[in-house]
Amino acid sequence: MGSILMRAPVSVKVCSNLRSGRCSRRSMNVMGLMANTRRWQTGWICFFSVVVMTISFGGCAGTVTRVEGKVGVINPQRLLNDTNAGKRVKENLTAYSKNRQALMELEERELRRMEEDFVKQSSILSPAAKRDREEQFRRRMQEYQQKAAELNREVQEKQKDVLEGFRDKIETVVAKVAKRLGLQVVIDKSKGGPTVYHEEGLDISSEVIEEFNREYP
Repeated sequence: MGSILMRAPVSVKVCSNLRSGRCSRRSMNVMGLMANTRRWQTGWICFFSVVVMTISFGGCAGTVTRVEGKVGVINPQRLLNDTNAGKRVKENLTAYSKNRQALMELEERELRRMEEDFVKQSSILSPAAKRDREEQFRRRMQEYQQKAAELNREVQEKQKDVLEGFRDKIETVVAKVAKRLGLQVVIDKSKGGPTVYHEEGLDISSEVIEEFNREYP
């Protein structure tokens, strides 16, 4: 299985008092809470798995050039990077992630505004008013955290749907190229895949990319 690194899942860390619900006037102030809250990260780590890669065929007659041993290997990272469809997949997912990230940045700016307002007014607020402000901020922070988790799930689901469609296309094209070359097995050569060593002549990635771009320009 090839793992393709794009950018990374958000982890929003809230102070221990928030997680436990103990956000009293003494145990929490808004500045401290914001200082201990990890910012919404600008990157998302999305691990995209492009699965192809053990495809068996029966013997094929013909006069086309054949790879010795009837075994080929492909690099799924190259298929994602070098095919027109793969580039569109990456652009699609990057744009989708950035859109969700922008939504969270709006939420973060609102939290910053609440923090600044609290600091400016803290000297004139009564103890009861301070407790009320802290409770409002705590609730807003919890909403922020929940929304971050929800948007992160949306991104993961989007990745799954888009990449499954891309994987299906890869399987179809790999099978076509493998039959043309008389291959019986095509193996994933990506890091962490089943291939430890192979001769360079067994790599059919270029042929697959060429065929892929013809099928899906």
